[in-house]
Amino acid sequence: MNIIEVNNLYKEFCATRSLSDMLMRPFKKAKRKIVLNGVSLKVKNNELFCLVGPNGAGKTTLIKILCTLILPTSGSAVVNGHDVTDMDKKVRESIGFISGDERSFFWRLSCLENLRFFAVLYNIPSSRIDEEIKRVIDITGLDEAGKRFQECSTGTKQRLGIARSLLREPEVLFMDEPTRSLDPLIAANFRKFIKEELVKKHKKTVFFTTHNLNEAEVMAGRLAILDKGKIKAVGTLEELRQTSGSQEKSIEDVFSYYIGQ
Repeated sequence: MNIIEVNNLYKEFCATRSLSDMLMRPFKKAKRKIVLNGVSLKVKNNELFCLVGPNGAGKTTLIKILCTLILPTSGSAVVNGHDVTDMDKKVRESIGFISGDERSFFWRLSCLENLRFFAVLYNIPSSRIDEEIKRVIDITGLDEAGKRFQECSTGTKQRLGIARSLLREPEVLFMDEPTRSLDPLIAANFRKFIKEELVKKHKKTVFFTTHNLNEAEVMAGRLAILDKGKIKAVGTLEELRQTSGSQEKSIEDVFSYYIGQ
């Protein structure tokens, strides 16, 4: 069963114009930049799927569309049976979103107080809030829940982001380069947690973006290579190696092969 289906998705943005250009040529049409160019892909239920590509490839734009943060220019995307354009509220109720640049927590509140605030925001009944917070703390191993957010390590902040996303028991977790600011050891533990706890034990679907090829090799059951807004290949690493001509190729060679097409 596919829990995410993207079909021929396009996204265009108007190029930024300088103030002097707008004053001198107010009626000039802004140039349009195509960020996603006919993207199509499918993600199965309970799959760890990795979207890999260089910076500027369109990864964050795609994940924002799937999380209903921005609208596509054309094409369609369905998450957990809900269209991201017409059923955006239903989509948001069934997903969690974690970014590598987390700024939405209250820095002077403790992790526990932050979770309580978001539980109320998510309309979780007051009689269940403590139970739900304990559940997500147990899942994420958040052992510094009483500490102020501003005093927490980067790894703890990332775990708090996952804990918050799990409050509504989402079917799908979207992670946009979540290990970007972590040191290597914490990043390795974080990847293990995603694979062993979230996917294997708790049966979550994780859609994970990265530009780190080694991370993509470690993380993904299947991966998609995105470059300049286009999907260049989708499959397991073994399948991509086979298609590119050699089972012995490193992931760097495989990536270069498809990017060069």
